[in-house]
Amino acid sequence: MATDTLTGPTMLGSTTKTRVFKNFIDGEWVESLSGDTFEDRNPADTREVVAIFQRSNKQDVDAAVDAAKRAFAKWRLVPAPRRAEIVFRAAEILMERKEDYARDMTREMGKVLKETRGDVQEAIDASYYNAGEGRRMFGPTVPSELPNKFAMAVRQPIGVCGMITPWNFPMAIPSWKLLPAIVCGNTCVIKPAQDTPLSTFNLVQALTDAGVPKGVINIVTGFGTEVGTPLTEHPTIRAISLTGSSAVGKIVGATAAQSFKHCSLELGGKNPMIVLDDANIELAIEGGLWGAFGTTGQRCTATSRIIVQKGVYGEFIEHFVARAKKLKIGNGLDETVEMGPAVNENQLKTDLSYIEIGKTEGANMVCGGNRLDKGDYQHGWFLEPTVFVDVDPKMRIAQEEIFGPVVSIIPCDDLESAIEIANNIEYGLSSALYTKDVNKAFAAVRDLEAGITYINAPTIGAEVHLPFGGTKATGNGHREGGIGALDFYTEWKAVYVDYSDKLQKAQIDRVE
Repeated sequence: MATDTLTGPTMLGSTTKTRVFKNFIDGEWVESLSGDTFEDRNPADTREVVAIFQRSNKQDVDAAVDAAKRAFAKWRLVPAPRRAEIVFRAAEILMERKEDYARDMTREMGKVLKETRGDVQEAIDASYYNAGEGRRMFGPTVPSELPNKFAMAVRQPIGVCGMITPWNFPMAIPSWKLLPAIVCGNTCVIKPAQDTPLSTFNLVQALTDAGVPKGVINIVTGFGTEVGTPLTEHPTIRAISLTGSSAVGKIVGATAAQSFKHCSLELGGKNPMIVLDDANIELAIEGGLWGAFGTTGQRCTATSRIIVQKGVYGEFIEHFVARAKKLKIGNGLDETVEMGPAVNENQLKTDLSYIEIGKTEGANMVCGGNRLDKGDYQHGWFLEPTVFVDVDPKMRIAQEEIFGPVVSIIPCDDLESAIEIANNIEYGLSSALYTKDVNKAFAAVRDLEAGITYINAPTIGAEVHLPFGGTKATGNGHREGGIGALDFYTEWKAVYVDYSDKLQKAQIDRVE
């Protein structure tokens, strides 16, 4: 899977070997035809090179797509339950390797070990779920309108699928895409995010060890314009699935439309958590802290807006800010750390720029706002948890996705005004409400414009057997997870079997 090469000093000042990974094409590990590579560095200590990967180009994409096309001819004919059994074996392998894979993920992505263990566990859960779906690809059988005629619909695979995945859930999200795709009989070419390719390699290694045949899954590493663009444009690719920003989603969607590709876009979010006067305040504070600062706020479902009813507004802010100030920041490999670094320098700069925007707009910053760059922090991309209060819902910090540990707290009068504030946004991914009133809970479920709504829980925590996705600028209507993934990675075929032994003309040969 990888070779070793010498690298410079680690954070302990010693010399160690760094793994060099090749592309995975047609069951073989091959170097990029470009001859170039790039480094995967630890965002908590950028002196550490976690691994080296291929900086691929269009020729590499073409080779991977050709391999996937050849593999599809055979893989589509393997019975779905047999395909699913391989995915089940992969789940067992992932269970055995969970700790090693979690530590790899923390080193390349930065989030704390308890979260990376959860990321690997989500891939395990997705494996078990999709393994079960191999025997559940149900289609309807319906009565024909004509005598001696049988009618049904069956699912069929699409063909070669392209996947472009983000860095924040570098094993979970690839599993959402790869597993339903291959269980449905498709073959795949995946481009992992350049910040976190190792976790995708670990997932695919588990699938390969479980018995996925050569060419069914191919990995091409590199950068967006060099790999993602030719993958999206390739005429053989019949479906493209992207998780990323809304800006990139517009480009991918428009490109895919030129060749009538299936296209699934899971994009940005600016997720509201509403706290009413009758809520369990301690529970809401715990949920808000986890939703806002888990994964360093680098989730499309992060709780980036907290809308608090005025009766508990002061109390909520007092305790929320006090708790935020006490969060331990550091290297996620330390089990006592509660929040890791930003994934890279550009993301940290984005976070800091929005903090300045918030100040300029007149929001009251009561916590954080500073980069941490002294002592243990000097070689990483660390930022204090940051809280703005008395935020106007129209401010940019309350409207635009920041993707960092920056949260806006907004006052509201009642549930109706809270929902109005929550919905007045271009995104519609996740939402949450804290209340003890069941009537208000169900009204919020009905009225919040979002693909996900939590009651008495923060905006994060999706489970693999339910559909995941959002409304408005969050995507184009497709869903990942659950039955929604099967819908995307299959096409319906209607089948009619006429055993009347004569020509029957539908809608014409009717008995009145």
